[in-house]
Amino acid sequence: MISGLGWRLRQIFQRIWVRVTAFGVLGVIVALSAAWLSPFLPEDLGKSIGAGSVEAILKIIASSMLTVTTFSLSIMVTAFGSAQTGATPRAISLLQSDSLTQQVMASFMGAFIYALVGIIALETGYYGDAGQFVLFIATIGVIALIVAMLLRWIQHLSEFGRLDDTITRVEEATRAAMRKRCETPLIGGATWQAISPGAWRACAHRTGHVQVADMAKLQSIAQEQDCRIWLCAPPGAFVHPAEALVCCDALPMDAQARVALEEALRDAFVIAHVRSYDQDPTFGLRALAEIGSRALSPAVNDPGTGIDIMGRLLRVLGEWTPETCTQPQFDRVLVPALTPQELITNAYDALARDGAAQLEVAQRLQLVLNAAALVKPELCKAAAKQARRAADHAAAALTLPEDIAKIEALARKTEQLTQ
Repeated sequence: MISGLGWRLRQIFQRIWVRVTAFGVLGVIVALSAAWLSPFLPEDLGKSIGAGSVEAILKIIASSMLTVTTFSLSIMVTAFGSAQTGATPRAISLLQSDSLTQQVMASFMGAFIYALVGIIALETGYYGDAGQFVLFIATIGVIALIVAMLLRWIQHLSEFGRLDDTITRVEEATRAAMRKRCETPLIGGATWQAISPGAWRACAHRTGHVQVADMAKLQSIAQEQDCRIWLCAPPGAFVHPAEALVCCDALPMDAQARVALEEALRDAFVIAHVRSYDQDPTFGLRALAEIGSRALSPAVNDPGTGIDIMGRLLRVLGEWTPETCTQPQFDRVLVPALTPQELITNAYDALARDGAAQLEVAQRLQLVLNAAALVKPELCKAAAKQARRAADHAAAALTLPEDIAKIEALARKTEQLTQ
C-alpha cells in the first residue's frame, strides 16, 4: 500500500533534477578521488603511459557534453509539447518520469561536471603524476558511459514522444493501476456499508483531486478512536471545502478534540490540482478516452487512432475483477468499490459521442462493447447500457437509414446478452 509520505518521496525521486543532482555529485567525487588514490600507486606511473593528455580529453568532454545536454533538453521539451498537442496533457507526467530519459540527461550532466572539476583540479595542481593516471583511467570509464548512453538515447529518440509511444505509456500506466486495484481490492479497506446516521463529516481543506489516500493512517486513527471511517472521497475524487473526505462515527468529547481529529484525517490525503495514475485506474481510462476523442475531432480527423484506443481500453478492462474483500487489511476503513458502469462510462462514453457520425468508428465501438460483455460477464449490463447509448448517438448523427440500422442491430446483439 502507498502511504502519504512514501508517495511524496516517490514523486520527488521521479523528478529529473534528483538524478541529475546525484550524477553531478558522483562526477565531483570521481574527479576528486583520483588524488585520494594516488598515494597507493607508483609516482612515475602516469608519465609512462602519457596520462598528461587527460586535460585535453577533459576539455573535449566538457565542451561536447554541454552541447549535447542543451540539444537533448530541447528534444525533450519538443517531445512533451508533441505529446500534449497530439495526445493529451495528462500524459506529460508519464514522459517526465521516463527513467531512460532521466538517466541519459543525468549521465550527460554528470560527465560535464566531472570534466569541469577535473580541469579545474589539474589547473590548480591538485593531482600528482599518479593522480593524473587515476584521472585518466576514470576518464576512459566516463567516455565508455557517454558512448553507451548516446547509443541508447539515439534508439530512444526514434520513439520518444511519438503518438503511439505516448498512448502505450498511458495504457501501461492504466493497466498497472488496474492490476494493483484488483490485487488489493478496495485499496485494502472493508466493503462499503451505509453511513451511520450519527456519523460526522471531515471535509477537505482545499479544492482539487485526491491523489492518494493513506489507508494505514486512517486505520490507525480508527483503531485509536475505536470507530469506523467511511472513505467518501477515494483516489480520483474531486473535493472542495464543502465536500466530505471521510465520515466518522467517533464522538470526540469536546470541540478541540474534534478539530484535532479532523486535522489528522485530512493529513491522510494528498490533494492536488491534477489526478494521479497510482491509485486511480479510472483516470487512466479517461486519459485514453481523451486521446481517442481528440483523434476523432474534425480538426484531427484520425478515426484509426480512435479505433485503436477502443481496443486498448478493452485490454485494460480485461484486467478488472469485481472487488470483494473478505479479509481486509484495514477493516475499520470502508471503501466504495469500482462499479462496472463507472468503468464502462469512463472508457467509452466520450468515444460514443465523438465518433457517432463516423460509421466505422460507431461499428467498432459496438463490437468492442459486445466483446467486453463476453470477456467480462460482470460488465455485461453496463456494456449493454453503453451500447444503447452509443446507438442513440449514432442515430442522431448518421444520415443513411441503412447505417443506422447496422448500428442498431449491433446494439441489440449486446443487449440480448443481458437476457
